[in-house]
Amino acid sequence: MFNWAKQQLANVAGTQEPIYGPTAIKSVALEAEKTPFTELKREDLTWKAMDSTSVETASFYLMSDSGYVALAQVIYSNVAGIRTTCQFNCKVFSREQGKPHLWCSTPLNNVELSDDKNSFYADDCAVELSEDGTHYTIKSMNDDRAVVNLKITRTSPGFQVGETGKTLYGTDLSKPWGSMRHAFWPRCVAEGTIAVKEGPIDFKGRALFAYALQGMKPHHAAATWNFVDFQGPNYSAILMEFTTPPSYGTTSVIVGGIAKDGEIITGGCTLSATHTAIKGDTENAWPEPTEVKFTWTGTTKDGKPVEAVIEGHLGERSDRVDVMAEVPGFVKKIVAGAAGTKPYIYQYHPKLPLKLKIGDEEIIEEGIVFEEATFISDPTASE
Repeated sequence: MFNWAKQQLANVAGTQEPIYGPTAIKSVALEAEKTPFTELKREDLTWKAMDSTSVETASFYLMSDSGYVALAQVIYSNVAGIRTTCQFNCKVFSREQGKPHLWCSTPLNNVELSDDKNSFYADDCAVELSEDGTHYTIKSMNDDRAVVNLKITRTSPGFQVGETGKTLYGTDLSKPWGSMRHAFWPRCVAEGTIAVKEGPIDFKGRALFAYALQGMKPHHAAATWNFVDFQGPNYSAILMEFTTPPSYGTTSVIVGGIAKDGEIITGGCTLSATHTAIKGDTENAWPEPTEVKFTWTGTTKDGKPVEAVIEGHLGERSDRVDVMAEVPGFVKKIVAGAAGTKPYIYQYHPKLPLKLKIGDEEIIEEGIVFEEATFISDPTASE
């Protein structure tokens, strides 16, 4: 009871949590032992709009045939069950080293969800899932610096790891006080434009859709993150890893999969993410990666073994995001009072090969890797 009371105080006041240990987290990897992944149905993509502290996101990562990389994202956030706020984010990375990126983050007003909760609406903004569940349309005129008009169509099934995609937090896991869930459309085609000051940018190309629900304060759920989105001519690979703070035993949870048009080749939790070389950031002491290695292992539906690896030098980072300087005010409120919380996101999008083996077949293809390394707090530091 005392731990529960301290946890409730942490939720409301932003204080750090006590050390519960690894028994207070149930990784989705336990589900994946029996069911490595589940293909998504339309109802699996409903907005939950929780009435307690949470951050819910729909994110579209775009890689255009012309070389532009961009992000379009809706964030739905609840602060301590007191206030709900929503934001539309759009980022277009410059194609020239050293030139500034376009970053627009706009508060949304008069937010509504469709009756089935599959589509999101606000003034001058709409993210709609089609009736057949095969494509999203994203439209935003909230910021005239980035007018978004996109259609994202999946070319492979969507999936979540395990049966529910959920990792649970709490000392009584039959009544968890927090959760983390991810769901993906790993391989999509994109069409449409993002109109910027210089004119419309054609985003015909490849895309990834990622849904995430952090059903608790983000800095309580995770201390660090790795995110990988590989898009090649024939294959796509996705990896998402987070490591909890010491409150939950510095536990690593990793999910992902590999897809091609029409098929999820494999999915599950038998993956790895390693920063094989770092240079360190002199401004904030985070271990900024310079070289990485990501691996996937699993089996196909018909039992063929699957192995894949992406490794190499990340090159110059695309961006370093000081989250507390750039995020909306509601996120600052969520992490208020958390000593040692200084979130930074390091972003890269190099060209690297995916080395894939399916049974006896070996495939190598080059693609674009969008990689994020996020540091929120030191996962080894005791609280």
